[in-house]
Order: sequence, then structure tokens, then C-alpha cells
Amino acid sequence: MLRSLLLTTDKAPRTKNLAPSTENEARGTELMKITRFEDIESWQIGRGLCRLIYEAVKKEKFSKDYGLKEQICRAAVSIVANIAEGFDAGSKAEFIRFLIYAQRSVSELQSELYIALDQTYLTESEFSEIYALSEKARSKIGAFIKYLKQVTKNEELAAKNKKQITRN
Repeated sequence: MLRSLLLTTDKAPRTKNLAPSTENEARGTELMKITRFEDIESWQIGRGLCRLIYEAVKKEKFSKDYGLKEQICRAAVSIVANIAEGFDAGSKAEFIRFLIYAQRSVSELQSELYIALDQTYLTESEFSEIYALSEKARSKIGAFIKYLKQVTKNEELAAKNKKQITRN
């Protein structure tokens, strides 16, 4: 799971540790530490999703439906914007909150994709490609949320244990 969340490399920067290294050391690789929001795989996928959406709404028929065009673009942008904003939020809890917003934006985008399909603004093939990428984004965001919650839980447990040890 961690391999799908973070990029692996032999010479990774060591500025922000969002993942334990023991599993990776056993594989002979080191996790690339996330130092910028652009390093987050779900943000990268969301960026690709934005490109597909902006390409789709340029089609003549779609471009004339200003309401849907603007809404679907806002939903796509909201995915990457919330991931980026959450990255600099200052705490894992805040980051998780923004990742949840990003997930909600994926759901909104998916709903709007159905409307675009029903209005024949998208072909079945275009719909399937965009929807599949949105599912990948949702999955990566969900996995990252789960990971950050586990890290938070582990940190709280370690702090509790340390506190108990210092009392004894």
C-alpha cells in the first residue's frame, strides 16, 4: 500500500517523513519523502483529471452548457486544490479534512460526468476514461487518508507510552 502512495527512489530527500522506512529498507529501497504537494500521487492523478475535463468541455456542444461546464471544471479543480491546501494545513488532522473534501469533489465530478454523458456531451469512451481516472483518484485519496489516520494513531500511542514510561 505504501508503494502506491509514495514514489520510491534510491536517493530520496529526507525532509518530511510521512511513512515508516522499515518495510522499504527490507525491499532495498527508500521512500521518497513528500516535500511538496506535487509529490502526492493523488494530486498528480487529479491534475490529469483536470486536463481531461478541460479538454472535454472545449467540445462545441459541451462548451455551450455554461452551468455544467463551469461546475464540472470547479469540481475537478477542487480535487487538486484541496489536496494542495491540506498539505500546508499544519497538522495531519487538517490534512485529512482537506483530503475528505477532495474525495467529495471526486463524487461531485462523477455525478456531473453522468449528466454530460446523458446530454451526449461525452462519448461512452470519453466518459469511461474520465470516470476510471476519477475512481483512481478517489482510491488513492482514500488510501492516503487511511494511512494518515494510522500514522496519527501510532503517534498518539507512542506519546501515551512515552508518558507512561516517564511516570514510572
